[in-house]
Amino acid sequence: MEKIIFTGDAGDNIELYILESTRLAGTDYILASDVEAGDGNCYILKELSAPEGEETTYEIVEDDRELDYLLSVFGELLEDVDLTD
Repeated sequence: MEKIIFTGDAGDNIELYILESTRLAGTDYILASDVEAGDGNCYILKELSAPEGEETTYEIVEDDRELDYLLSVFGELLEDVDLTD
């Protein structure tokens, strides 16, 4: 499983495992978890535009409407995964 390092606002690094990715309306999103298997915290990250050759930058989706929509999309892509609180 592919793993990324996410650096939070406080400068702390969190290892996240990519569960799924999708592109909607020209924007890339990933669903990532802090555990490789089993119950863990999930995050939906939105790719931000980055100049050519630089590292890809993501931000955590916080808008409730966008988040609800993306949860339904990822729920359909990952039928065997329960994406609930």
